[in-house]
Amino acid sequence: MFERPTLIRDGVYAHLREAILNGEFAPAERLGEVELTERLGVSRTPIREAIQRLTQEGLLEGLPGRGVRVRVVSAGEARDTYTVRETLDGLAASLAALAHTEQDAAQLRAALSELEAAPDDDYREQTRLDLTFHRRLTQAAHNSALNDLARDLEQRVALIKHQTRVYNQHPQTSAQHHAILAAVLARDPEAARAAAALHVRTFAGLVMGNLEAGRSDDPTTQPRRPS
Repeated sequence: MFERPTLIRDGVYAHLREAILNGEFAPAERLGEVELTERLGVSRTPIREAIQRLTQEGLLEGLPGRGVRVRVVSAGEARDTYTVRETLDGLAASLAALAHTEQDAAQLRAALSELEAAPDDDYREQTRLDLTFHRRLTQAAHNSALNDLARDLEQRVALIKHQTRVYNQHPQTSAQHHAILAAVLARDPEAARAAAALHVRTFAGLVMGNLEAGRSDDPTTQPRRPS
């Protein structure tokens, strides 16, 4: 359930952005100004402004004469996204291995524990917690430029994850999360870089297999657990 924002303009934007990134709005789902106005209990002006911002950020896309919908990602864009993510995540892990603090270490451990405790059949919750773990990893690198780049990339990854509904607790990727964390905590930058890059390649393979099979073309496709 949405709560009425206290700061109308930024609040509406933040509510809608979070809802999209959390998968509350499905890929290709249309967002109507009237429906959102009623749902949030605000005027149409902040709704319209939020939609404009989210479209500029690439989370929504216009439909000629029919408003906007949650953006659908092509297989080519997904491939490009994971190519870049492999490099950035590897860099984040290697820097985190050298720069992380005790607080960072505790937050990384907690994020991974929460991800592992997520329900096996709840891909949305797994996605939210997986993104949190990777965000904590980037924050532990203590590099502001990297954080800025990662924020935009995280949006793309979130769209792809909700579109393909690939579970984040696949046994292979789960083991790789532990390998990344172990290398970071051991302050081994090369091992951390390699572990993070391998993890992205593995998950990208699961995602691309889904996209290239055409399963994500139908937004009503039910979640399928990777074999």
